[in-house]
Amino acid sequence: MTKKYHVYGMGNALVDMEFKVTPELLTQLGIDKGVMTLMDENQQTEVIKHLPNPWKKCSGGSAANTLVAISQLGGKGFYSCKVANDEVGLFYLQDLLNCGLDTNLNVENRPTGITGKCLVLVTPDADRTMNTFLGITGNLTIEELNETALTDSEYLYIEGYLVSSPTAKQTAIFAKNIAEKAKVKTSFSLSDPNMVDFFKDSILEIIGNGVDLLFANEIEALKIANTDDLTVAINYFKNLAKTFAITCGKKGSIIFDGENLLEIPAFPVIAVDTVGAGDMYAGCLLYGITNGLDWIDAGKLASLASAELVTNFGARLDTDKLQQLLHKIR
Repeated sequence: MTKKYHVYGMGNALVDMEFKVTPELLTQLGIDKGVMTLMDENQQTEVIKHLPNPWKKCSGGSAANTLVAISQLGGKGFYSCKVANDEVGLFYLQDLLNCGLDTNLNVENRPTGITGKCLVLVTPDADRTMNTFLGITGNLTIEELNETALTDSEYLYIEGYLVSSPTAKQTAIFAKNIAEKAKVKTSFSLSDPNMVDFFKDSILEIIGNGVDLLFANEIEALKIANTDDLTVAINYFKNLAKTFAITCGKKGSIIFDGENLLEIPAFPVIAVDTVGAGDMYAGCLLYGITNGLDWIDAGKLASLASAELVTNFGARLDTDKLQQLLHKIR
């Protein structure tokens, strides 16, 4: 039976504002480099005062980036999130629709509040540091879920950033239970080293008795497995997920397809901005395995698209470029 959606995603709805900065400025502002840090609105406003003009602005959040990539490749996605009845929230909603995604949002039902924003600070070494004010998305609840769309999907995709909000964490667990009862496959991304450092127990609570597909980068994998040996982490992941993908930067990535470990080579590039690389990888892999590619070709597409992404500023590629990469793999 064919499902309406390839992937049903849920995550924090954040408008990304990207800035070029120096490591010295991060130190001056007391900001930890290379990770995501949560802050309140006043803290974020104070940081903005010391930043140059933003390089670009777009609707973001980790899972949103992943779902946009799936849609650009020709897949069908549904994205559940929460924005406010403000100008930024309307911008976010319109951008999702322009990207071809279905969503629980509409013009009328957005509640009063402030839509979340993420300051993406990119240093010359292409590293990305994120300072996030969740705003209303921190109050994500089961009201934002669309059970009909979820059960009519091949995969549920949950971003790890949801663990920072108690209501969002419970909503993720609720969604996963619905998916499992409906025999919808479940996928989860660890998302960020800080999430593992500060919310490990909550992450494991969402994963519960396991997921069908788990995403992580090498640092996150080592942290959650409490080891400095990647082989140990890989064996640990086999207890958490039926299949998984671990990205290892310039070393490529490792995919476990349920039976075999597959080494996917990296595509050497000169990186200028790593924002969204993991999101792109997840989107391409999910698109591939739900649209006729085997795990190796899906991994190659994910690796190729992520490599192309980091040569540009921002968390997205042009649709034409992404389609060209898919054609190259096919």
